[in-house]
Amino acid sequence: MFTFTASNESDTDRLGAALANALPPGTTVGLIGTLGAGKTRLVQAVAAGLGLPRANVTSPTFVLVNEYAGGRLPIYHFDTYRLKDDDEFLNLGPDEYFDAAGLTFVEWADRVSGLLPLERLEITIETIGDAARQFSLHGTSTRMEGLVTKVELLCK
Repeated sequence: MFTFTASNESDTDRLGAALANALPPGTTVGLIGTLGAGKTRLVQAVAAGLGLPRANVTSPTFVLVNEYAGGRLPIYHFDTYRLKDDDEFLNLGPDEYFDAAGLTFVEWADRVSGLLPLERLEITIETIGDAARQFSLHGTSTRMEGLVTKVELLCK
C-alpha cells in the first residue's frame, strides 16, 4: 500500500503521470471516494500523462462509460454511481474493456467490486482540504502491489 498526499492539482498531476508510466495495458483501476473527491480529476491526470488532452476527459456519470483514444494507451472510464444493480453494470460489457489493451478506470468501484477483475489496483481518495486529497493505492495481487511500489518510486 502507498499513500500519496496531494496538496494541490499539480500534485494530482504528478500522481497521474506516475500511474500513466507505471501501469501496463490491461490494468483495471477501481476508484473509491465520495462525490467531489477527485476520481474524474485523477483520470484526467492519467490521460494527460498518456498524451491525451485533459479537457477530453469528462465524468461518465450520465453516459456510464467513456472511451478516450489518441494517447499512448486508450482509457476506458466507467461510472457506476447511477447503476441500480450488478446486471446494469454487466450490460455495459465491462469484460470486453477489462480484456482490452488499455487502462480501465471504474469510479465507485466499491459498488461493483465483486464484478471487477480479481487482479486490480484500488485507489481510495479522501478529501483532506479545499484542494488537498489523500490517495491510498492498494494492489489486490502481488503483481499489482509491485505496480504500487513502482508508482511510489515515480512519485518521489
